[in-house]
Amino acid sequence: MQGIIIENISNLYRVEAEDKEIYEGIARGKFKKQEITPVVGDNVEIEIIDKENKKAVINMIAERKVYIKRPKLANITQIVLVISSKHPKPDLLMLDKQLAFAEFLGIKAIIVLNKIDLDKEKELKNVKNIYEKIGYKVIETEAKERKGIDKLQKFLNNNINAFSGNSGVGKSTLINGIFDKDVTQEGEISKRNRRGKNTTTAIKLYEIDRNTYIADTPGFSTFDISEIESKDLSNYFKEFKSYIKDCEFVGCTHIKEENCGIKKAIKKGKISEERYERFCKIYKELREKEKRKKW
Repeated sequence: MQGIIIENISNLYRVEAEDKEIYEGIARGKFKKQEITPVVGDNVEIEIIDKENKKAVINMIAERKVYIKRPKLANITQIVLVISSKHPKPDLLMLDKQLAFAEFLGIKAIIVLNKIDLDKEKELKNVKNIYEKIGYKVIETEAKERKGIDKLQKFLNNNINAFSGNSGVGKSTLINGIFDKDVTQEGEISKRNRRGKNTTTAIKLYEIDRNTYIADTPGFSTFDISEIESKDLSNYFKEFKSYIKDCEFVGCTHIKEENCGIKKAIKKGKISEERYERFCKIYKELREKEKRKKW
């Protein structure tokens, strides 16, 4: 029987099978010998060993279209990147890292601006303008009031969606709003430091509708993008692509070079200078990691 792994706790896997039953399964020993570990999102073939008690064995793992090493997750088709106006404040550097990673993986990305009711200075308006100009879908929400939830839900259909963002931005509240019930534990913001406490402890897929899932993913806000090589980073900033051809040198890093197509585009207002500055920071971080690996 075919199925999809919806949860993994230690060496046990919960598999939603094609008969819509949830089976608790273990993986065949051959996977360990092959140094393969099943992960949430894997499409698998299972053998039912106890129908009454819903026990099964995972016999086969289908080829993965997408694989993320940390947190371990397979076959997602869309990342929903959540930032909040306050508590915690928008982390646009992390957002740009995640957008670059989505482009690297070849999957779609949606940006959710949550807690817009707290955005008294209208700072998120500028954020929205920058990313919509690039071509990203940006949705404004007030998760606790369920504002914007219906609009967001339309864009989740027929996808395995991973929600990502710093603790406290409202990921769990959004997911609960989509299901109209508490399917995840909502986090509490620390009053002392106004930073989020991560309450999610395990990756889990929640089915919204047929072929539509949400993954609640702890640790996604700190995932490692070092799979991207610094020399290729500009390829994953969507708005850079059409200007790279205008660079004087092949292999231009767009950092120190003077006659650079990206820098010319910034001067003409075609590329956000703020986003370019974050590109430079990410590039330097990747370069430092590459140097340390060589040592």
